[in-house]
Amino acid sequence: MSTHAASAPTAIAAAPAPAGSNASKALGVGIAGIVATVLGLALPGNASAVAVGWLVAIVFWTAIAIGMLMLIMIHHLSDAGWSVVLRRQFEHGISAFKWLLLLFIPLLLATWLGKGDVVWPWGNLNHVLHGTETVGEDAAYWHKSPILSIAPFSALSVLIFAFLIFVSARLRKASFTQDVDGDIKWSHQSHATSASCIALTALALTGFAFFWIMSLEYHWASTIYGMWFFSDCIRGALSVGLLVQLWLFARGDFKGILSSRHLHCTGIFIHAFTAFWAYVAVCQYILIWSSNLTEETFWYNIRELNHDGATNQWWYVGMALILLNFLVPFLLLLSYKTKITIYKIAPVAFAILATTLLDLTYNISPVLKDAHGSAQPFLSLNLLWILTSVIGVGGVCVWSYFRSFASTKLIPIRDPRIAECLANHE
Repeated sequence: MSTHAASAPTAIAAAPAPAGSNASKALGVGIAGIVATVLGLALPGNASAVAVGWLVAIVFWTAIAIGMLMLIMIHHLSDAGWSVVLRRQFEHGISAFKWLLLLFIPLLLATWLGKGDVVWPWGNLNHVLHGTETVGEDAAYWHKSPILSIAPFSALSVLIFAFLIFVSARLRKASFTQDVDGDIKWSHQSHATSASCIALTALALTGFAFFWIMSLEYHWASTIYGMWFFSDCIRGALSVGLLVQLWLFARGDFKGILSSRHLHCTGIFIHAFTAFWAYVAVCQYILIWSSNLTEETFWYNIRELNHDGATNQWWYVGMALILLNFLVPFLLLLSYKTKITIYKIAPVAFAILATTLLDLTYNISPVLKDAHGSAQPFLSLNLLWILTSVIGVGGVCVWSYFRSFASTKLIPIRDPRIAECLANHE
């Protein structure tokens, strides 16, 4: 058996990379978003709103990067042929992990150097909960304090990031080196890395979901919260991957590479995880509703009612998620034509990214309370800091993608499955 992989046609291998100006523009947009977010700190009493908006952005872009990493490993473990070209875009995307860690550090510094509760209430033992009780007086907190303390929380967050950076670097090195020497041993190494690390990556994303999001309201717990976050990770990654491929096709780079079959397969995956998201969300709601325990139902109550019993804005956000994050894309993606038609599938992908951000906002932002203990409105100045933060962090991630893009071939030209992928036409 040959130790060298098949090669793509020379003309395809020599396809032009995006101009360096794209990376500069992305970084410029990112810096502008970061500056705009920092300016929000100048407003009195606005530190928590800005920090929570920053957390939403970090979680959103980290979720997409984790989804890309998971899909790369699934590709290697299933030895898939159709997704070889898409995998290369994901390999560029996961280069952002080290920058996401750097951008997460300000939240840790704010927690260490400030009062501790700028984002997570448990960071300050004097933080007042539901009336007059403080975190330090709360028995529920002390049961969870071994991990919900600033030092272990910081260490675990950095450790998880370090693991993701390591796995990403190993997979990227194997893929990019194979472009040069064509040795099939790199495919075997990627398969072994994926087999040994995919379960740990699942634990890593669950850890982020628990530590970063669920601990914002630490009295509440859901055993399937990691599954919910996983669905957002995969849908976000697939949507970004699809849009990047369509952009490259429009530029001319993917002419003769991207086919309707590739779009169809990607659309099938997005459709499947749209149904999976709904399944997990409904299961979580029904389990909590049926048990009717005060320590669980409050999480939904603050997303439906104000302290005076009036319906708040978050109830409408929840209804919008049912409609726009599940029902509409699920029905649209039932159609084969929608999956393979560029002007139909592209808006669906954009919409899924928007509703994924909305879903994360729905889970995170209600931690911001007014004087009565009600969640601050969705349509408020807080939304501005979420948007500026998403632009800021996103600009850095896109810049990282372009830097990686320029460092290697357009597609994995010597991957053993590349010929199968390029011939994957209907």
